[in-house]
Amino acid sequence: SHPPLSPPGIKCGGVLSAPSGNFSSPNFPRPYPYETECTWLIVVAEGSSVLLSFSHFELEYHAACAYDYLQVYNGASRDRGNLLGTFCGHSPPPPFSSAWHVMAVVFRSDRHVAKRGFAAAYRKDACGGQLTGLSGEITSPRYPETYPNDAECRWSIGGAGSGGPLTLVFSDFQMEGGQGCGFDYVALFDGPTAAAPHLGRYCGSTRPPRTVSSTPHLLILFKSDFNIGGRGFKAHFYSAGECQEVFTTIKGNFSSPRYPSFYPNNLNCQWSIHLPPGYRVKVFFLDMELEGRSSLTGGCDYDHLAAFDGGTENGSLLGRWCGRENLLPVTSRSNQLLLALHTDRNIAKRGFSIAYVGVVPMNVSCTRTDFHIQIPVRSLAQLERSRIYLGTPSCAAQVVGGNFKIHTRFDTCGTESQKRNNTSVIVSTLYIDFSVGDQEDIHQYEVQCEPKRKEALVTLIAGPDPARLNQAENLVDVQQREGGATDTHEIKSQDTSDIIFISICILAGLLMVIAVVGLVLL
Repeated sequence: SHPPLSPPGIKCGGVLSAPSGNFSSPNFPRPYPYETECTWLIVVAEGSSVLLSFSHFELEYHAACAYDYLQVYNGASRDRGNLLGTFCGHSPPPPFSSAWHVMAVVFRSDRHVAKRGFAAAYRKDACGGQLTGLSGEITSPRYPETYPNDAECRWSIGGAGSGGPLTLVFSDFQMEGGQGCGFDYVALFDGPTAAAPHLGRYCGSTRPPRTVSSTPHLLILFKSDFNIGGRGFKAHFYSAGECQEVFTTIKGNFSSPRYPSFYPNNLNCQWSIHLPPGYRVKVFFLDMELEGRSSLTGGCDYDHLAAFDGGTENGSLLGRWCGRENLLPVTSRSNQLLLALHTDRNIAKRGFSIAYVGVVPMNVSCTRTDFHIQIPVRSLAQLERSRIYLGTPSCAAQVVGGNFKIHTRFDTCGTESQKRNNTSVIVSTLYIDFSVGDQEDIHQYEVQCEPKRKEALVTLIAGPDPARLNQAENLVDVQQREGGATDTHEIKSQDTSDIIFISICILAGLLMVIAVVGLVLL
């Protein structure tokens, strides 16, 4: 990192470890010096949090705060995933509550225009404050020990820039009860202040229901009276849209919050893909860069992305990844797949971009002369039969009973004979056209038959936006057969040109030897 820009004789910044304290810009309340950089690291007892507030704030203004600025970090500074905000001008930052026992403040001035600067105060074990992350956790004071009497805490959540509604989920709740919750209680408001519409008031030992705000702000008020306490509460919140989504379309794509900028720290995000019965979900990793593996364990112990078969994290684990990896596609065994992103307190990276496509349920079989393809009509209920064809549109499916069926001989419908792994196979392409209006969306499956063994195979070769996925390089899939679902890689046709060339060279050499022997004998 670059050296401090503070002029000689100017002392600023440092570690603040007292339970409470004050600090200000150099020379405050007189104008701060030019070309100055100061970092204050606030460290209180572990298990406590830090409440930071500003009593005065006046810095040079710029729309993007590119000249003089103050930055507040939830944890050690210089980690972009912990940045709570960058501020300048005359509007003071809101009060901030840290997610853990460390908070950093960075002040920087350029070589022009100096103002009076700022004055700030902090205290530990404060409850409440401004929480701006896309997700996070809050607990009552001293949780899980008994909360103090005569406490009043306000957590104002919002302003993360996501603009989506907030969801609040209580994982533990035990407080003094009483009719009307008049003694100890938690009250929720649909906005940044207590003047906003009331969402609920809770006490006793029954966990409050999952609450979703209608605005990008949520206020949580905790109050205790002069006697009788309890364990208190633990809750987590997340911003819907960027951090919690459900997909039901046959294909789609999504990315980590703020991608391709650095994702925030302290995230627990979930993306659930739920397709019609019979489908499986195939996920393609277009880009991924997370915090790397632990040097101690070699595992993804810090930030990681995990995929689960089914709709919850209780499903079987399909994979868990971190760092920078070029990942092969992953396919679910059922019609649901869940992706979960967990990030810890520090070190953020670019994140990920993902596309997925639903693998259409189909039964492909073959004889020595014919292909038989069968797809349940309910799986493609919105499509005309002409949208499903083998090789050419003239080989469209017929509707027989509840199925789309294609029954065709090998010498029609664009089939061709190829050699793969020294085995003769018959190959064609099945097209399923999901296009709507001008949006072309044609999924392609390679169907393959080995006539001698009467074995058929189907492989997804083009799914979501092929241009972004390097055409069909990794889009391989083997459809579910009686033994269960498996994925294989495409078998490339053997290149015989080298073998022919070597054979010619050997033959020429033999002829030359015969000629030489003939001349000697003569």
